[in-house]
Amino acid sequence: MSNIRPSSAATSRAPGLRQTLDALATRRTTAVALTEQVLESAEDCKRCVNAFSVIDWDRALKAAADSDLRYAKGEQRPLEGLPFGVKDLIDTKDVETRYGSAAYLGHIPTADADVVRQLVEQGAIPIGKTTTHEFAWGVTTASTVYGDTLNPLDRTRIPGGSSGGAAAAIAYGSITAGLGTDTGGSVRIPAAMCGVVGFKPSFGALSTRGVFPLAPTLDHTGLLGESVDDVVLLSAALQLKVPEDDAWVSARLGVVREIAPIPPSPSIASAFGDAIECLDEVFACVELDTSDLFADVYGAFASIVLTEGAIEHFRRNDWDRIVTHYGLETIERLQRAKAVNLRDYARAQETRRGFAANLHRVMSTVDYLVLPTCPCTAPLIDAHSATIGEWSGTVREALMTYTAPFNVAGLPAISIPLAWGGGLPASLQIVAKPGQDGALLQIAQQMELILRARPPANRPAQMQPGAQE
Repeated sequence: MSNIRPSSAATSRAPGLRQTLDALATRRTTAVALTEQVLESAEDCKRCVNAFSVIDWDRALKAAADSDLRYAKGEQRPLEGLPFGVKDLIDTKDVETRYGSAAYLGHIPTADADVVRQLVEQGAIPIGKTTTHEFAWGVTTASTVYGDTLNPLDRTRIPGGSSGGAAAAIAYGSITAGLGTDTGGSVRIPAAMCGVVGFKPSFGALSTRGVFPLAPTLDHTGLLGESVDDVVLLSAALQLKVPEDDAWVSARLGVVREIAPIPPSPSIASAFGDAIECLDEVFACVELDTSDLFADVYGAFASIVLTEGAIEHFRRNDWDRIVTHYGLETIERLQRAKAVNLRDYARAQETRRGFAANLHRVMSTVDYLVLPTCPCTAPLIDAHSATIGEWSGTVREALMTYTAPFNVAGLPAISIPLAWGGGLPASLQIVAKPGQDGALLQIAQQMELILRARPPANRPAQMQPGAQE
C-alpha cells in the first residue's frame, strides 16, 4: 500500500453519485483524479475521526485507471469509477478485513463478499474498509484496540454503530456511499446519529455471503448514502429497483410516535412532530395505537442475538483464543451466553413469531409505518447509560428499541435525516411491508424532497445524554 499522502481536511459533503457519474461521463474529471481525491480525504477522515480501518490506494487506483480506459472506449459500466466504502465486517479480496477485532488483525480474504463483487462488476471502486464495532456487536463503534470512531458533527459523541465508520465517513465528506450491515439497527442508527441515509432491505433481499455473521436469522446487508438517491443508485445495481409509477401519491402512513417504554426526547419529538405535520399535507397520516405491539420484542431480540452470536463464535474459535484476542465487551457477552439454554431461545423465537404476526396485522391497515429512528440524539463517547424523560437504561437499549423490531420481523426500513436548526440531527424511519424494497425507496425519495423543502424549525437546545429532558 502507498504511503499516506497529505491533504487538507474535508469541509463539505461529497457530491452525489449521479453527479459524480455525470462528471466522469462528460470527462470533466477522470476516475483516477476522483479516486485520488477520495483517498486523500479518507486519510484525513481516518486521522480526524477514525472512520477507516484500512485505505487501499493500490487496488483503488488500479481500478480507477481501468475505469478511465473504459470511458475512453465508450465501454463504461453503470457504476463506472464510483468510489465507495466497505464495512470492515464485509470481506474484500486481498484487502485486510479485521471484523473490528484484534483476533483478525492481518486477515486477508481470498474473495469479495457477494455484495462487493456485484458493485465491483458494475464498475464501482472500493477505496477501503470503514470501521465497525467488534464483530458488529455494539452500537457505538468504539474500540480499545483500534480507537473510537468519532461523530464528525460533534467529536465528543459517538457516530452510532455498528456501521459507524461508513456513516461518519459520509458525514465527514470523504465518501458518498458505503456498504454496511444491520442486525438490530446497525445501518439506521449511525445514519441517524450522523445525519445521513441508512437503508436495511427485507431480510434476504441482499446476500450476506462473505459477511461475518452476528445473528444469522437477523442479519441484513444494508446501504448508507448522503441522500436517498445515492442509496437508490446502489440498490438498483444490487437488483433492488425503484418502481417508475406514481403509486406513492396515495400512500397511507401509520404514525408511531414512540415505542414503550422509551419516550422520544423533547428535541426528537419536536422534529418528528414537525415532519408529520408536513407529510400530512401530502399523505393520509393515521395515528396508530401500538401500546401493546412492541411488548417483549426487544428482550426476544437480545436473546436471539446472544444465542446465535455465541454459536457463531464458539464454532470458529476456542475459549483460549477468545479470551486472548477478543475485547472485554464481547468476552463478557460470550460468558453470559454459556448460561443460555435451548428453552430460552425457543421462547424468544415464539415471541418473535407472535410479534411478526401482530405487526403484519397492524400494517395491513396502512402502506408504511413512520416513526423516529432513535428516541435521542448521539450520546457522548463514554456514556454507558441514558435518561430520557422518566426512562433510564443502557445506551444500547435506547438506540436499538426503535430499530430492532424490524429486524425481528424482517421488514425493510430506511432512516432519513430531518432538517435541524443546529445541534445534532433527528431522523425519520420509514418501514414497509416485506418485499416492498423498491417502493420504500421511492416514497423515501419523495419524503426527503418534501421535508427538505421546509426550513428547519428552531429546536430546543440539545441536552447532554444522560440528562433529564
